[in-house]
Amino acid sequence: MATMSRAQQREANAKQRQLRKYRERLQQEQRRAQRYLQALEQALVDLGLPETLVAEIEWRLQAQVKLLGKIFGMMFPTMFGCRTVYELTQVRVWDKNFPSRILGALPQQKWIRQLQRRGQALLIRLWQQVADKSPATQSRWQWTWAADDSVFKKAGQQLGLVGTWYSGQEHRVRPGIDGLLLVVVIGDGKLVVPVDFVVRRPDPVGPGRPCRDKLTWLQVMLDRTWAVLQRRCQRLPVPLVVADSWFGDSALLGHVHTYQQGTLVVEGKRRYVFSLPDGRRVTGEDLRTRPDWPWRESPQAPGLRYARLTATSTTYGRVTLVLVDKPGEDRFYLLCQETLIAAPRLIRAWSRRSWIEHTFRTLKHLLAAEACQVRTEDAYYGHLVLRLLAGLVLLYTTRFRLKGRVTMEEIVFSLKHHWRFLSSEPLEFHALSWDLNLEAA
Repeated sequence: MATMSRAQQREANAKQRQLRKYRERLQQEQRRAQRYLQALEQALVDLGLPETLVAEIEWRLQAQVKLLGKIFGMMFPTMFGCRTVYELTQVRVWDKNFPSRILGALPQQKWIRQLQRRGQALLIRLWQQVADKSPATQSRWQWTWAADDSVFKKAGQQLGLVGTWYSGQEHRVRPGIDGLLLVVVIGDGKLVVPVDFVVRRPDPVGPGRPCRDKLTWLQVMLDRTWAVLQRRCQRLPVPLVVADSWFGDSALLGHVHTYQQGTLVVEGKRRYVFSLPDGRRVTGEDLRTRPDWPWRESPQAPGLRYARLTATSTTYGRVTLVLVDKPGEDRFYLLCQETLIAAPRLIRAWSRRSWIEHTFRTLKHLLAAEACQVRTEDAYYGHLVLRLLAGLVLLYTTRFRLKGRVTMEEIVFSLKHHWRFLSSEPLEFHALSWDLNLEAA
């Protein structure tokens, strides 16, 4: 019996040690989540959201109450343990119609200008920090402008419900509208700053001119953003813009080259025809398949080969072609107006275009883009702009406030699982439980 008692005592002691270690680990994770929440709170202050967005919405709603916590809840519903607007209102004890009233408080152009001001102000601040630095330092903070569009799949009538963000080829016809986004990628994904956004409806209802096509909208977005930055920044480098092949319009490439002295790089198509300096005529298919090109090895990317050509096109005039052959991928080529920019830099800039896809995935999966469903166009813009601002806040937090030591996924996962224990007065986070037992996990 004594032996049995000692065995039971050892088992009880082991269980107590295991429970103590578990509680210590849980407390450590909760302290880490609290630091993440404080970093998000500081990022909101750094980006100027409390002073501008909250004050403007308060005036529109004619309700002098603290709205930052409610706006934060709609920006990051998963951090409140919620996936739908109904869950959000239940958990935070809000009126069920309150989210739609906030989202529809500003007209659509007001929402867009909020995004533009935040993105432009951040870019200006970042450039002022490196404007007087050496060229080597500036090269580590290169700006790559990236443009892309994504379809918002909808259910119901025109603009009846907010749908999910989708990028790719659908296998059947789906109702949806185009969202065109312009971002600036700082360095190799150090920070992705959304600077302009527009929802394009192909067949708008009501009086007025037809909706602009994607090419015209991209030109407008580039022009108005570049005009503001050039006016407020000294020695700002000319824009290097990357976009998918369907933005490869000769007028757009020429506009960026002429009016902004910049370069628009797009992926070339198979059917394009070019004349080489030696008189040969080649097609885009030839550039993709023929082996007899002046290939070079890339020291920055082992295994990658590239070839740089200067050619003439009846559509584009004098152009620079960069053939890219990556291991395990189909060969492709990049097209831009004739430029002196080195081919490796063009390839690196093109690779940063994928960050815009990363932004869409973040908005769709981490920030619960389908959480709030609204029925008015102004509220629709509010929903989408808040998602973009949320992505900016999250990226700014991970890359600057936390020095890149933590990923966005880690922040969202941590706050999502420990939101009941966190506290933040400005964001209206109130700890609901402090009991650290096994059930609390």
